[in-house]
Amino acid sequence: MSAVVVVGAGIVGSSVAYHLARRGVPVTLLEQGPAPAAGVTGGSFAWIGSAGGDWPGGARDLREHVLADYRRLENELPQVTVRRTGSLSWADVPAGDSRPEPGQFRIGRSDIATLEPNLRHPPDQAIHTPSDAGVDPTALARALVEAADAHGATVLHDTAVTSLQIANGHVTGVLTPTGLHPATTVVLTAGTAIPQLCERLPADLAIAASPATLARVTAPPGLVKTIVASPDFEVREVRDGNLLLVVPRAEGTAGGSEQAAQDALRHLKSAFRGSAECRLVGHRTSSRPMPAHGPLIGYVTHDRSVYVAVMHSAITLAPTTGRLVADELVTGRPAPELRRCRPHVH
Repeated sequence: MSAVVVVGAGIVGSSVAYHLARRGVPVTLLEQGPAPAAGVTGGSFAWIGSAGGDWPGGARDLREHVLADYRRLENELPQVTVRRTGSLSWADVPAGDSRPEPGQFRIGRSDIATLEPNLRHPPDQAIHTPSDAGVDPTALARALVEAADAHGATVLHDTAVTSLQIANGHVTGVLTPTGLHPATTVVLTAGTAIPQLCERLPADLAIAASPATLARVTAPPGLVKTIVASPDFEVREVRDGNLLLVVPRAEGTAGGSEQAAQDALRHLKSAFRGSAECRLVGHRTSSRPMPAHGPLIGYVTHDRSVYVAVMHSAITLAPTTGRLVADELVTGRPAPELRRCRPHVH
């Protein structure tokens, strides 16, 4: 297999590089930050599951593989930990007697109190999804990159890709401040930076940037048992004594984000008994890549020299995407699961 350069060591790029290296492909992974997951991946809530939620376009064809691919990764990489806590959501409970999706259950107040015993005021009903889980996205990306390196990949941090190298209409590699990295195939997994890198290519890539703010909170271990999605906040324990808290979008300045994070913390404290010790460690706002019509995964040049992989939710879909992309690049055969994810090429 000829050389592949993967641009971006977020969760998608890390997964693609790992799966390629594991199959013996000479792969170079380039990351502009100082470590994997330095961008939007490190600011992700990282709630994974295959039931409920929004699955636009080709994402629906990938959902059935999500949990199995995460179990596979756990077997391949013992340092990967998936917290299978299930989720409780009363932010958007289906009305009336309508049935939840398969794998989901409508439960009442007493069952909610059993699952989340520290809730001060359990709602009348919620949707329980036992198969939902969470991961530490930074730890996962680092584990994938370390495993890629162990399988022979070249990993370069602090290496920003400034443009594609194009010769006679053919992409031959990528340019960085330190020079050219030649490649037979360039795989772009750089999120919202992809359209600019592809501006000279014959592809339509509608990728919006959606800001999201996440706060990190120290808390008594076990304060929150499941992934909780209430009308006021979403929260989960990422590891013992450390919570991730989704902050409702704040308009304006960074000070506005700080205030919004403090407001979200107050909602958390008012909702859970034993939360007086909770403290805000920090917060960050990331620009999530949001393709307009679902995941964009596939070649964006007729000569197959450039391939893109960008999606939401990337944390959920990355293990499956990495496996399928590696299979396509190694075998040359299109993966049926990706048929509705293809970018439009003129």
